[in-house]
Amino acid sequence: MAKVKISKKRTSVDMTAMCDVAFLLLSFFIMTAQARQPEPFPVDAPASTVQTKLPDSNLATITIGDSTVFFGVTGQDVRIMMLEKMGEKYNVTFTEDEKKTFSLIEYFGVDIKQMHSLIAMSASDRARPGIQPGIPLDSANNQLYDWVLNARFASRTLDAKKENPTKRDLDVAIKGGKNIDYPMVKKVIDILQRQKKNNFYLVTGLRNEDF
Repeated sequence: MAKVKISKKRTSVDMTAMCDVAFLLLSFFIMTAQARQPEPFPVDAPASTVQTKLPDSNLATITIGDSTVFFGVTGQDVRIMMLEKMGEKYNVTFTEDEKKTFSLIEYFGVDIKQMHSLIAMSASDRARPGIQPGIPLDSANNQLYDWVLNARFASRTLDAKKENPTKRDLDVAIKGGKNIDYPMVKKVIDILQRQKKNNFYLVTGLRNEDF
């Protein structure tokens, strides 16, 4: 009896279209992603079980070192207006190019008089240890107070210009290392309380609950 020949079918699948889609998605994410700038003073935050997420916008962050303080705020427009107000108060003039560059700096820690030099540096140079000595916050020259005050002013002003303003005050987060002395933290909290800003975030690292 003659054998029945079974026709063989190709099992290969043309993956060209799928590869095109994958590369398009990859290109989209690469081009739309924003590279996070290195912090000028990275800290080892204390551990906590709290998982409250910080806001993605309308947020100012105060980073506390051993004897230094750094400041950062979200929103390029907020940064520009904040810098303009600080320039008016301390009689420092900034060019439009300097304002544009400053709007890209996430964190900084220098005296306002040294801001020209900081803006002129590259991002990698700004992140080098010891380049930024911190923002003055002593009783005779409390620039941190003014940075926070003007950041809140800029946030409210720009929000009021929106079609649907949120009327939400600028959120503030305090970030410090787990071995930071309390007097430095108290100085920062006192600055916020003097501005009647009594609600703020304390940034911590995540740890597992103790059983």
